[in-house]
Amino acid sequence: MAKGGQTPPKASGDTSGGPGSDAVRAAWARKDAGDVAGARKDAQIILAGSPSPEDRERAEDLLRATATPRALYGYALLGAVILAVLLGLALTRYS
Repeated sequence: MAKGGQTPPKASGDTSGGPGSDAVRAAWARKDAGDVAGARKDAQIILAGSPSPEDRERAEDLLRATATPRALYGYALLGAVILAVLLGLALTRYS
């Protein structure tokens, strides 16, 4: 039974692989295997060509699924500001 949004593994005889061409399925397989950078590169290569509308949609979905959330940049900026303030306070206290 799948928990927490996990997709249950396919049956061993299931070779359908989902919609799209072999290149799109291979890119999604790379993402599922943990190679996000490689999957993004494959999706960009697919989009650079002239893909079918279905392949274009699946490649764009892959790029959206592997994009860095914008909130992460905000947290990184907040952490950098807090670090700079603490370093400034330490320098003024001990200098």
